Amino acid sequence: MFTGIVQTKAKVIQVVEKEQFLSIKLQVEPVHLQALQRGASIAINGTCLTATEFDIGQGWVAFDVIAETLKLTNLGLLQTGDNVNLERSLKFGDEIGGHIVSGHIQGVAEIIEINRTTDNCAIKLRLPAALQSYIFSKGFIAVDGISLTVGEVNDGVFGLYLIPETLSVTTLGERKVGDLLNIEMDQQSISIVQTVERVLAARGLS
Repeated sequence: MFTGIVQTKAKVIQVVEKEQFLSIKLQVEPVHLQALQRGASIAINGTCLTATEFDIGQGWVAFDVIAETLKLTNLGLLQTGDNVNLERSLKFGDEIGGHIVSGHIQGVAEIIEINRTTDNCAIKLRLPAALQSYIFSKGFIAVDGISLTVGEVNDGVFGLYLIPETLSVTTLGERKVGDLLNIEMDQQSISIVQTVERVLAARGLS
């Protein structure tokens, strides 16, 4: 489990592509790898991955990405030199500053508009049709692993309003129109919507 509070940006230093399979190696400041164990879960752009190899002294960690993950996320688009968002898994007693995030990505959203001013940044993204019924204004959403509050929602397009700290600590400040971002909807919202839909269907009202 994760909180959607990105701890650092990591740099892709190696990408090895195989048939429906990808291995990536990330350069990470050693402080963010302390007490890491092989098999540990780490969220990369919000995607829960298993650490396969690492070297704390040299500051790197490696992951394998399988076909299903490549299909649902933006990890297959990564190239050497790209930055990604990294969050270590939640430990008992940690502060939950965002919201509970599983690291199970449901799809990607496309950036269709970015408006920047000196102190603010507004981004609009288009959700896949299959996810549109689960998003609500002022609800939670995880975008590339970042816990954010949804702004306005209109016909499958939703807005995000970002403070300078978020742009600095995460990769959102580097994004551009047309980029695809990993999306994890709020599980509570999904459960409520699906429950209501089942009740209505049982009553013949859907």
